[in-house]
Amino acid sequence: MADLAGKVALITGAAKRIGAVIAQHLHQAGADIIIHYRSSADDAIILQKKLNAIRADSCFIVQADLLEIDKLPVLIQQVINQTARLDILINNASTFYPTKLGEITEHDWDDLMGSNLKAPLFLSQAASSHLKAAGGCIINIVDIHGIRPMKNHPVYSPAKAGLAMLTQSLARELGPDVRVNGVAPGAIIWPEAEGEQTPTEILEKTALKRQGTPEDIAKAVLFLIKDADYITGHIIPVDGGRLLNH
Repeated sequence: MADLAGKVALITGAAKRIGAVIAQHLHQAGADIIIHYRSSADDAIILQKKLNAIRADSCFIVQADLLEIDKLPVLIQQVINQTARLDILINNASTFYPTKLGEITEHDWDDLMGSNLKAPLFLSQAASSHLKAAGGCIINIVDIHGIRPMKNHPVYSPAKAGLAMLTQSLARELGPDVRVNGVAPGAIIWPEAEGEQTPTEILEKTALKRQGTPEDIAKAVLFLIKDADYITGHIIPVDGGRLLNH
């Protein structure tokens, strides 16, 4: 496939997990990839070498703490310096952990709101002029628990709910030049932090009775980028029907 040949995609938190799979799918579709990472340098370098072995000079890496808002324009400029353009921004980087009511700290709030809502807004703002010039798009990785809350996550769930509304708001602000959509994963990769339910209990609540894969998310992202020219301001749940039986 070469549908995205000549396009440049910046994916935050792309060194591993779902972000890395999205990067590989977009690369396979022809895009040049910018892998952003915060601390997973080794994983980022391994993925960069893998993609450049397939197509020379098609993958670059950038390091940044996305909570350092004043440095986000610098991050975008680093991308432009390397590729001269930016067509696709995927806000994938996220922090996730439980915050039980009565034990929530201001740091929890700043961290979860910062990574899941504040950083996507300010990174999108920093990238907006380049995305407009390219007629590009933004894809936000939301969460079905931004639509229906998860117990013991009264900061994370509202942060993702805010990202869902930000998706709609940016679609209005950046149209008609830039499309903005989201993908809301369900039972895809079990989080590193323990949740309230076991995997078996979660899967029993899905209509399809099985776990999804990071490839399912990547396929939805690819659809929104290359086959959805008249879709903006929408979020696609990729959850096996979990929202039908919460």
